[in-house]
Amino acid sequence: MPASLASTTLGALAERHGLELRGNAATVIEGVCALAPGQPGRLGFCADPRLRPQLVGSSAAAVIITAQDAAVFGGNALIAANPAVAFAGIAREFDRAEEFPALIHARACIDATAMIGDGCGIGPGAVIEADAVIGAGSYIGPNCVIRRAAVIGAGSRLEANVYVGPDCRIGARARVLPGAVIGGRGFGLARDRSGWVEVPQLGRVLIGDDVEIGANTTIDRGALDDTVIEDGVKIDNLVQIAHNCHVGSGTAIAACTGLAGSTRIGRHCMIGGGVGISGHLQICDQVVVLGMTLVTKSITEPGIYSSGLPAEPARQWRRDVGRIRRLGKVDARLAAIEQLLKMTPSTAGEQGEQGDF
Repeated sequence: MPASLASTTLGALAERHGLELRGNAATVIEGVCALAPGQPGRLGFCADPRLRPQLVGSSAAAVIITAQDAAVFGGNALIAANPAVAFAGIAREFDRAEEFPALIHARACIDATAMIGDGCGIGPGAVIEADAVIGAGSYIGPNCVIRRAAVIGAGSRLEANVYVGPDCRIGARARVLPGAVIGGRGFGLARDRSGWVEVPQLGRVLIGDDVEIGANTTIDRGALDDTVIEDGVKIDNLVQIAHNCHVGSGTAIAACTGLAGSTRIGRHCMIGGGVGISGHLQICDQVVVLGMTLVTKSITEPGIYSSGLPAEPARQWRRDVGRIRRLGKVDARLAAIEQLLKMTPSTAGEQGEQGDF
C-alpha cells in the first residue's frame, strides 16, 4: 500500500481533494490535529457551529471549514461543504497505522493451491487453506484463518485473529478488525425427544466491497441460502448477525446489536447500539432504529423508531413501571365500565379503542 505522507503543503492538499484554498498555499502540513488547542504545522477542522469560538484561539496551521465560517475567519483554510468528510480524506493520507511490508512471514502456513495476489502482506501464524484467494494489496494479520476456497478481495485488511469460513467471500477494500468471525456455524437446531439435533449450515457469507466489520463481531453462514452483507455496510464491534440475514448497502450497525436469523435490513439504515431484532423480519430502506430498541415486527415505512424507557431518577422509573404493570387492570376496569354503560362497539370507537391511552 502507498506510504503515508511525512508532510505536504496546503495548496497540494487543496488540489488533491478538490477544495477551495484561502490563505498561504505554501503552508507546510505535517499531520492533523484537534481544533482546540491545535498544533503548529497541523490541520484541524470545524464541522459543528458550536465549535466556532475555538477557531480564534486554535494553534493549527490551517483548518477545514465551511464557506459560511470562512467569511469571518482570517487564517489559512480549506473550504468544504462537509468539513468532517474532507478531514477524513486528508487524515487518511497521514495514517501510518495500516502500512505493512509486502511479504509473507516465514511462520505463515499457506496451502500450495492458495492464490496470493501481488503486494500482499501475510502475518505470522496466519493459515490460508486450499483454493483460497487473497486479492492484490491485501493484508492478512497474525493468526488469521482463511478456510478452504474463501475469497478476500483486493486491497482488504484483516487484522489479527480473524476467521473466514469455507467458501465465504469478502469484497474489495474490506476492513475486518481483530477477533471477527465470518462464516461460523449458524445456530441451526431441530428438537426431538432426545434433545437438540444440529442442522447442517450449508450456505456461505457473501460480503460486498468497502465493508467494515468491527472487533469480535460474528456473521454466521447461511443454513441453505447465503448470509449477505452488501456494499458499503459499516458494522461496529460485538455485533451478532445470524444465519440467512441480509443487510442492504450503506447501512450502519452500532455495537452490541443482535440480528436473529433471516432478518432483512434495507439500504441506508442506521441501527443503534444494543438493538435486538427478532428473526424473519424485514426493515425497509432509510430506517433509523435508536439504541436499546427491541424490534419484534417488520418496519415497512422509513423513519425513526425506538422502544424502552430512557434513564431517569430511580423513584420516577419505579412509578412509571408500576403504572405500566397496572395497565391490564385498568383495561379490565374500562371494559367493565363500557359494559355497564351498554356502550356498543361503535360508541366505544368514538371514545377511543379499549386500552388505547
